[in-house]
Amino acid sequence: MLTVDFDRFPVGPGDRVLDMGCGGGRHAFALLRRGAHVTALDMDAAELKDVAGMFTAMRDEGEVPEGATAAAVRGTAYALPFADATFDYVVCSEVLEHLPQDSRAMAELTRVLKPGGLMAVTVPRWGPELVCWALSSAYHEAEGGHVRIYRGTELLRRLTAVGLEPVESHHTHALHSPYWWLKCAVGVTDGDNPAVKAYHRLLVWDMMKAPRLTRMSEKLLDPFIGKSLVHYLRKPSRAAA
Repeated sequence: MLTVDFDRFPVGPGDRVLDMGCGGGRHAFALLRRGAHVTALDMDAAELKDVAGMFTAMRDEGEVPEGATAAAVRGTAYALPFADATFDYVVCSEVLEHLPQDSRAMAELTRVLKPGGLMAVTVPRWGPELVCWALSSAYHEAEGGHVRIYRGTELLRRLTAVGLEPVESHHTHALHSPYWWLKCAVGVTDGDNPAVKAYHRLLVWDMMKAPRLTRMSEKLLDPFIGKSLVHYLRKPSRAAA
């Protein structure tokens, strides 16, 4: 399940891309399949080990275009271990809401992006997220959980404050909002609830089969209850600066 729209984020062969806070690697894998030089960074050593293993498996299965490379790097968003202007593209998907010092991370992401480069930032959308917080304290009070809810305009203001220029925005994953509302209502750790299990099966079916009915339904619902907000921003070129 990808949150970043690659029609709006046109990574291609040879581009250097950072997936900051890569988690399980979903965007990193998609970026590698597009022929990019991918760096997947996270603090979780166990997840990084799995991501690195998947990179190897993808290469063994012939899923990696010639010339593309991938590396799994352990590091912190507050002090990225890269030189200034290293990457053509930066992905930061569902990460900032977890970080107490989010402004520091935004500045670091901007620092390592090349002038003229494009960044994709995704966070939980304010409305659907507010419902989750209202239904369940466990949803956001767990260790490493969400520490804030962003309004879209606030997030955009703070990203422009570190030197980025807005390009466009959209919402996505509308079908996932009711799933999380349901989980929060019955208990976020109750994976055996019949309704939760049934809805989860629906989501898996949708992701695997991408039937026209659910794809069209989600597209229509995204502007209203899309679970994630996505901002695309560009770092000004030196000439423009």
